[in-house]
Amino acid sequence: MLEFVISSSNVVLTYKSDQQNNGWAWHELLTHDFVTLSRVFTFQRRDLVSEPDEAERKRDFETFRYEFRFAERRDGYFHINGQILGIDNPVLIADEGIKIERRIFVAERNISIFGKIAALVAPSQAIVVGGNRADAIPIPDFRELLNKFPNTGELSRYAAARVATIVGDYIAPLKDARAHYEAYLNRRRSVLSSVTLAQTELLKTEIEKYVLIRDTISGWLRNGTTRSEGDWQRMIVNFLLLIFPKYVAVLSNVKIADAYSTPGATRDRFIDLALIDAAGNIDVIEIKKPFDDALMGRTRYRDNYIPTKELSGSIMQAEKYLFHLSKWGLAGEKALTQRHGADLPPGMGIRVTSPKALIILGRDRKRDGSPALDARQQLDLEIIKRKYANMIDILTYDDLLRRLDNIIASLRKRAAAPAPTAMPATP
Repeated sequence: MLEFVISSSNVVLTYKSDQQNNGWAWHELLTHDFVTLSRVFTFQRRDLVSEPDEAERKRDFETFRYEFRFAERRDGYFHINGQILGIDNPVLIADEGIKIERRIFVAERNISIFGKIAALVAPSQAIVVGGNRADAIPIPDFRELLNKFPNTGELSRYAAARVATIVGDYIAPLKDARAHYEAYLNRRRSVLSSVTLAQTELLKTEIEKYVLIRDTISGWLRNGTTRSEGDWQRMIVNFLLLIFPKYVAVLSNVKIADAYSTPGATRDRFIDLALIDAAGNIDVIEIKKPFDDALMGRTRYRDNYIPTKELSGSIMQAEKYLFHLSKWGLAGEKALTQRHGADLPPGMGIRVTSPKALIILGRDRKRDGSPALDARQQLDLEIIKRKYANMIDILTYDDLLRRLDNIIASLRKRAAAPAPTAMPATP
């Protein structure tokens, strides 16, 4: 059991094992010169207020309570050495307005709360909670963070974005956008405990999710030229499974066999990104940098606008991948499952069943929102999309934003609608 003993000058963390063996901590201190409690608090031997005497050791530490120096109290804050919390940042917590207890440091499943915050800030920057400092996280916002902190295995993937939305206004500098947009908490802990979560609360959570995704993509589009195609791929990949919920996994650098390009020989090809749906079927996705002129040529050929090399090349590349996947057959399904089985839900295998491709590239809107294509170009682009619709979906980044806007509008309409009246029970 962990307890914090607060005095006028410091805070001492006391520990006594709930199990019979209370000597394990002393053994760790003797062997390694440090011990970690609750997977979050790490103390060195010199942090002990007093070491167990010979009598305690003979009694196998039955009554011994470890006391570790945890924080110093000065200038209105408890000052905690970041190394105690496994981070490089000093932590300052106001000595009034918030109680020093285990739950402000450790989330469920022994996840370090300050460890997640520290991942977003510079190593030397202090993390301040409460008090009068300009860089402090207000105590109400910190409590909100505690209430919303994830408590499931998805935390490592989604928590960074949730933490960033809470502390981003108070701590700077945060990492580059791609670092804290790489993940999103798509299911937050209910604050209703045992009460059934209302539909409106679920809808609000969904709206928050899609607004974050839309605003992230919009923000990147405003400064898209400064980022590489690899950056765009990594950012979009983080949201793919949320935007297209039919898919359950994203695979990268997928090796497939090409037995047709070189007669009499088989060579390896590599698909940058592939998607696996809930039934195990594989599809291909191509994500290109959103150049403004990546869709239709500026001049006409026989009174028709034709696709640019960027678009036609992407279509050809996707068609080749689909061709080789389809020709690979059962051997390909087995090879893909063996290589990528660890990335799939348990028991799922990869199937090659009429695979399709998704291409995301280019813009059909200018930065001011006006059309980037004239009416003839838009018509010819739509004809190209429909031509390949049976095997390739072609989306511009503006198509993606419009899809997200429509989803958000639909969710907001449903959230604002009166709750359905419960049907009376059948006697």
